[in-house]
Amino acid sequence: MDFFTSPEFIVTLMFVCAIGLLLAGFPVAFTLAGTATVFALLGFALDLLDPYFLTAFPQRILAIMSSPVLVAVPLFVFMGVMLERSKIAEDLLDNMARLFGQKPGGMAYSVTIVGALLAASTGIVGATVVTMGLMSLPVMLRRGYSKSLACGSIAASGTLGQIIPPSIVLVLLGDQLSTAYQAALNAKGDFSGGTVTANDLFAGALLPGFMLVGLYLLYQFAFTKKYPHLAPAMPKEDLGGRELRFSELLQALMPPIILIIAVLGSILGGLASPTEAAAVGAVGAIMLAAWRLETGSSKMVLYAVASLAAVLALANIFDLRMNRAKVSVVDMLAFGLAVLLTAVMAWGIFRAVLTVQAIKVKPGQRDEPGRGKAESILETVMLSTLRISAMVFTILVGAGLFSLVIRGFGGDEMIEALLKDLPGGTAGAIITVMLVMFVLGFFLDFLEIMFIVVPIVAPVLLAMEFADGTAVHPVWLGVIMAVNLQTSFLTPPFGFALFYLRGVAPPEVRTSDIYRGVMPFVAIQLFAIVLLWFMPAIATWLPSVLYEQ
Repeated sequence: MDFFTSPEFIVTLMFVCAIGLLLAGFPVAFTLAGTATVFALLGFALDLLDPYFLTAFPQRILAIMSSPVLVAVPLFVFMGVMLERSKIAEDLLDNMARLFGQKPGGMAYSVTIVGALLAASTGIVGATVVTMGLMSLPVMLRRGYSKSLACGSIAASGTLGQIIPPSIVLVLLGDQLSTAYQAALNAKGDFSGGTVTANDLFAGALLPGFMLVGLYLLYQFAFTKKYPHLAPAMPKEDLGGRELRFSELLQALMPPIILIIAVLGSILGGLASPTEAAAVGAVGAIMLAAWRLETGSSKMVLYAVASLAAVLALANIFDLRMNRAKVSVVDMLAFGLAVLLTAVMAWGIFRAVLTVQAIKVKPGQRDEPGRGKAESILETVMLSTLRISAMVFTILVGAGLFSLVIRGFGGDEMIEALLKDLPGGTAGAIITVMLVMFVLGFFLDFLEIMFIVVPIVAPVLLAMEFADGTAVHPVWLGVIMAVNLQTSFLTPPFGFALFYLRGVAPPEVRTSDIYRGVMPFVAIQLFAIVLLWFMPAIATWLPSVLYEQ
């Protein structure tokens, strides 16, 4: 067989063409699906691909669209966009600045803490970077902060949404790794049904996410100790002219923290799946937006939240099941009270939806609620959710066809042979994959990398063993991949977070200032990857405790 008509050359050319078209700016989903279709036809013509092989594609589409885990994606997107519109970030930044602002580096600390809170409540990187860039960067520069420290802090803290759960990255990565892990077990002859879920990845990513926040704060503290003039304290008059009252701080912090606990706590505690928790988060975001943007609805929202808490308490104290042979009078009274409280909660949610629907924002000024002839916040959030979710699922379908054609040519076997022949065994293979993903992160979005690389390499890596005979832990692999992708988001010259920040930075901020600012944080990210490599328990300990893995 001629080399140029061999499966090895066709698979290599297919990868090169797909990446080239993505770099040229063609839409991801149509690039993957189109490239796969063209090369499938080429394979038919060269008799390298059996047409019957593609009959599995409709089943893949059905599996994607009926996946209960992937239903969490539009719900988490809705939650994040709704919180973005409701000025939660502005409140948090304002109050954190007043709390830390009178200390050197206080604004930098505030940006990092708020970035972590937004990551745990929205999980949308671009929105967080843009929001904090618009609100905090001009203030930091006006008060004499180093341009590099200010830009680096905003860009780095904005990318925490990649790793701190609930993260859309972890939901999608969990779905990919679940399939890959099952394939790896089957390849080793293990049909016990072991699996890895988004819950496992959420638990595994929690400690690494907090570790990164701590490392960021430690670097900022060291920087301000050495160069206090580059991160000066803010004058008291710039912080409202008075001390921050505890009640004001509590009012700003408690709503997002309660939402985080409700969503993330229910997932980690095993009370809800990511999809169920995402639904709670979406409803909670609507109520939080109504409470924040319309004072007239605040009491009804509080009544609804109190009713929910009371229903949960009743369910723990009394047996509310009515389909029993004998129901005591006390249980019947508790059941009636629970029905009444549920009605109050439903009415509060309904009022919150009407409130958010009624609040208007002027086109181009969506962060300023008004009552003029403008767009409804609820409508804009739903349209944004529709666009983002449609993009994600279309990419999933295109990536499914791409990986199917790759397997039809025997590409998975070629990649498996290549990885197993690399020097260093399993460790060398993982390091090589991480380097490839890191470099691809300069040019491609995390969705593109996740759906091109992970389905091909993850089954191979998870089927391999280290020199001491231990298997590759799927949660550890997923977390280290997520941190790696987060690092590529920050790395010059093509990190996506840098483009987001460049788009909203004032004219006096040069691109070189942004590059210099993020480099220490890139070094921190790489140090975190090294720690995860040599101390995998950082990622695997919490899942093992929660889920007894």
